[in-house]
Amino acid sequence: KSGLCVPHCMQSLFLSPTFGEFTSLVKYRTERGLYVMKSMKKTQTVVLTAMLAAVAGVLMSLEFPLPLMPPFYKIDFSDVPAVLATFLLGPVSGLMVEIIKILIKLITVGTSTMFVGEFANLLGTLLFILPLWAVFKRGGGSRKACIAALGVSLPIRIAFACFLNACITLPLYARAMGLSLEQVVLTVGAINPMIQNLPLFLVLATVPFNLIKLLLNYIVGYLLYDRIQAANVVRKLEGNA
Repeated sequence: KSGLCVPHCMQSLFLSPTFGEFTSLVKYRTERGLYVMKSMKKTQTVVLTAMLAAVAGVLMSLEFPLPLMPPFYKIDFSDVPAVLATFLLGPVSGLMVEIIKILIKLITVGTSTMFVGEFANLLGTLLFILPLWAVFKRGGGSRKACIAALGVSLPIRIAFACFLNACITLPLYARAMGLSLEQVVLTVGAINPMIQNLPLFLVLATVPFNLIKLLLNYIVGYLLYDRIQAANVVRKLEGNA
């Protein structure tokens, strides 16, 4: 036969990829794997957020009144899923849970406050989630940081609730009912004879109601978060993904 005979070892050298091609292949495989992992984690976050939002929507509909409180002041545990979403998945998930739960209630139950209560909840969402996440993240995401975040969020939300009632929700409620602000305060506070004006309404109704509601939600939310962290539920889900 004519032609050059190339040794077997030389053939393998020519057929094998160069070092540059090898590193490019490794880089591509690594980037591809990271992309797939990020996509799966993002999908998992969306699914968990949707599940928590659905639970929050149901809990928001399961409300009950408190004695000596205005009829539109009702206790529910719909903040618990939002607390869990914020601590476990981040502030975006917490915000989405809060927004979606309001939409779920409006679609399934409707409004009993002429949309004033839902509007107030929507405005209070940012002052609920953002300080909660900021303190929690600054504290390193520990259990102590969780307690500190809830403790900081409590007075902020109560103060904001007083501002909302005095400057936004009660005036809107009065306009929707065609009454003066004083008449609305006397009407909604009729169940408690001590409520005679707006400052007394805030002190005797808004502050104690929000204190009771937030404490109940925060305590339940923390206990559930602590159990989920102890069981490593989120890490197990990420490992299975």
